[in-house]
Amino acid sequence: MMKSVAIRSVRVIDGTGRTIERATVVVRGATITAVGSDRDLSIPRGATKIDGRGLTLLPGLIDCHVHLCLGAEPDVVDAIAKETSSLTLLKAGQAAQRTLDAGFTTVRDAGSRDHAIFTLQRAIDTGLVPGPRIIGAGLAICMIGGHARFIGQEVEGAEQVRSAVREQIAAGAAVIKVIASGGVLTPGTSPDQAQMTVEELQAAVDEAQRAGRKVAAHAHGSSGMKNAIRAGVHSIEHATLMDEEAASMMKQQGVFMVPTLSALATTAACRLGCGIPESALDKAKSMTKRHQVSFKNALRDGIQIAMGTDAGTPFNFHGENAQELERMVAFGMSPMQAILASTSAAARLIGIQDQVGTIEKGKLADLLLFEGNPLRRIDLLRDRSRIIGVMQAGKFVAGPLSRT
Repeated sequence: MMKSVAIRSVRVIDGTGRTIERATVVVRGATITAVGSDRDLSIPRGATKIDGRGLTLLPGLIDCHVHLCLGAEPDVVDAIAKETSSLTLLKAGQAAQRTLDAGFTTVRDAGSRDHAIFTLQRAIDTGLVPGPRIIGAGLAICMIGGHARFIGQEVEGAEQVRSAVREQIAAGAAVIKVIASGGVLTPGTSPDQAQMTVEELQAAVDEAQRAGRKVAAHAHGSSGMKNAIRAGVHSIEHATLMDEEAASMMKQQGVFMVPTLSALATTAACRLGCGIPESALDKAKSMTKRHQVSFKNALRDGIQIAMGTDAGTPFNFHGENAQELERMVAFGMSPMQAILASTSAAARLIGIQDQVGTIEKGKLADLLLFEGNPLRRIDLLRDRSRIIGVMQAGKFVAGPLSRT
């Protein structure tokens, strides 16, 4: 017989925009069975009681853009080229655990060096190793010689694109990642130049939709963004150099922005000699302020925003994912908006909103219990010493409560 767990007298930020003070949340098995105020909710007989006074309960956080295969080295392209696939998989496993320990119960992995990400996903799903739920893309699909080819599959023409999409789905991809512009880390590519044609991007979207998959498009420059939006993608990753037309198109078509503010910020904060290639450093420094403006404009225009860090890029460490919320707040979001971008909005983008992203009866019990009130200080979410327990599908998997 499954035993219930009742968290009592806790502040609940439920992922819908609502805060309930002195609330009770009851979990039975993998599922949330009741949410309400202490005075209105009775605790099931025999339930394990957890005193939540002074604590906050959030839905498990969701990062919509990570690369578990990358280790945040100064030169990630060189680092991964020198590794064996087996070493990369072990490194990804360590990154997954650090991410879970930080309160992130779901991630969307937006590109890996091979299909080993799906091996890690299965290991986590079966309880072999700890880690967040992984919605993985497998190999990013890029043009020949294009950005992200070090974790991608190079294609030319719509038929090759369709074939590449089918290969990723057959391997286990739950999302398809396409490269619509140049990037920062790949030598010889320019972020403001479009990559892949509209026809190629459309082929990717068509093939993905046939299999019930969404498409995420890397795009820094507006031309690449517009090509991807015209093709019907579901999210623009980065949206660094967004112009008014691209913003209007995103708003009109309901395309999400996944800003990954941390990626450029952690790279641009470095100086020459830190190990980041000079070309990547120059590109990051030249775009950081424009990136902030694009984010502020997206927020002003009401574009849907889902949190993503691009964790794994230079000095953008796995387990430090909550730094993205601090940056979003610094550039105009309220703490509640940043939390929603990291819970319910992220779940909608990924397509798992019926399972997670809010604290509601019938949802999976993915929960983060910690000391303090992030509505007053969003930076508290980055302090792992404050985490009391991370629950995933009804089991405490990180924090002190996982050891009791």
